[in-house]
Amino acid sequence: MTRLALLASPTPQARAAEDMLRERYDWCGIEDADLIVALGGDGFLLQVLHTLLERRRTVPVFGMNLGTIGFLMNEWRLDDLERRLSRAKPFRVSPLTMTATTMDGEVRVLPAINEVSLLRETRQTAKLEVAVNDRVVMPELVCDGILAATPAGSTAYNLSANGPILPMGSAMLALTPISPFRPRRWRGAILPDKARISLRVLEPDKRPVSAVADQREVRDVAQVDIVIDRVRDLTLLFDPEHALDDRITMEQFAG
Repeated sequence: MTRLALLASPTPQARAAEDMLRERYDWCGIEDADLIVALGGDGFLLQVLHTLLERRRTVPVFGMNLGTIGFLMNEWRLDDLERRLSRAKPFRVSPLTMTATTMDGEVRVLPAINEVSLLRETRQTAKLEVAVNDRVVMPELVCDGILAATPAGSTAYNLSANGPILPMGSAMLALTPISPFRPRRWRGAILPDKARISLRVLEPDKRPVSAVADQREVRDVAQVDIVIDRVRDLTLLFDPEHALDDRITMEQFAG
């Protein structure tokens, strides 16, 4: 028998749904669970996935949307949960690992499921050197920032920055500039997910830059290195009629 854990965001809608589910089904603690049901929006789902990474737990997660967009979530329904879980389609997500070195020499290593983004901290534009597999491919990029997105995250911040949508299973990463000033015509790159990306901040004293792994920020970085983490794969579960690969495909035709 599959042991289920239930987690909910602190919003009134999610808490009310949690109360109804707890009355209807049997639940256990997260440490004993074979599967987690998460109630909330995309941001809460990312928090749950990061918690699993921190605890080195790789159990599947079935999210139900009680947030705003819920792109990574299933429809909220109280009934027939056990059948939905038995029919759910799994999708494996390989997170990124961000190694950020600050101007003071501190090193922070953080996972990112959607994207790693570098953002200017002041009115001054950022100046970045971009290297792929230890080869400098762009000596100077003048911009508001840059981000590296996974297929799961390609429809989030990456899409808002005019980056490409990456199909699940494409084994690609999107490297997308944010408001590039020089070179003006560079719109980013699609890289194999085995690529090693290094972003060095030029003039960091004058043009400070922060690095963000999903929702966690490191200020005043000097360099950020990004690689895919093939050891700690995560699994998301979706109703077959609303699977993630279908959603990503259809997002390319959205108005």
